[in-house]
Amino acid sequence: MSAMPLLEFFLEAGNLKRLPRAGWLLRGVPSPESIADHSFRTALITMLLADELKARGVEIDVERAVRIALIHDLTEARVTDIPLTAQYYLDKGKAEKKAAMELFIRTPNPREYFRLWREYEDGLSLEGRLVKFADKLEMLVQALEYEKTGFRDLDEFWGALDSLRESEFYEHFRELVEELAGLRKQNRLR
Repeated sequence: MSAMPLLEFFLEAGNLKRLPRAGWLLRGVPSPESIADHSFRTALITMLLADELKARGVEIDVERAVRIALIHDLTEARVTDIPLTAQYYLDKGKAEKKAAMELFIRTPNPREYFRLWREYEDGLSLEGRLVKFADKLEMLVQALEYEKTGFRDLDEFWGALDSLRESEFYEHFRELVEELAGLRKQNRLR
C-alpha cells in the first residue's frame, strides 16, 4: 500500500480538530468544543469504563472498545456534525455509511475499521454499546461544563440522562450518572 492514501486519511481526519460540535453552536455557545475534543474525551471515558467493567468480571475487549471510540465520529470529517434539527430533513445514517466506506478504504484494513464503526453505529457489540454510553456521558459532562460558565439553554441535551438510565451499563455506573445529575441540579440552583 502506498503511503499517500494513509497520509490523506490523516489529513482528512484533522478536519475534526477544526469542526465545532453543531449542537452547542445552535445553543449560543461561542467557540464550542471541536468534534476531535469530544472524540478524545469519549475515548478516555470508554477506556476507563471498560477497565472498570473488566475489573468487575464483565467479558469486554478494552482495546476494541477504545478503537471504536477513536473512530466513532470519524465520518464527521466529511459530513460534519449534523444537528438533530437537520437530521429530520436528511438521511444522516446513509451519508455517514458512505463517508465511512470512502474514508476507511484508505487504511491498511478497511473492512476491520468499517466493522468497528458499524459496531458503534448499530450497537452490534458490547464494546460498541459501551462507546454509545460513553458518548452520551461525555456530552452531559460537556453540558455541565458549559452550564457552569453561564449557558442555560441546554435542557434538550439533558434528555440523554434517560437513555443512560435505561442502558445496560446503568447498574454498573449508576453512581457516576446520578452524581452527574446531582451536580447539574446543584448548578441550576445557583
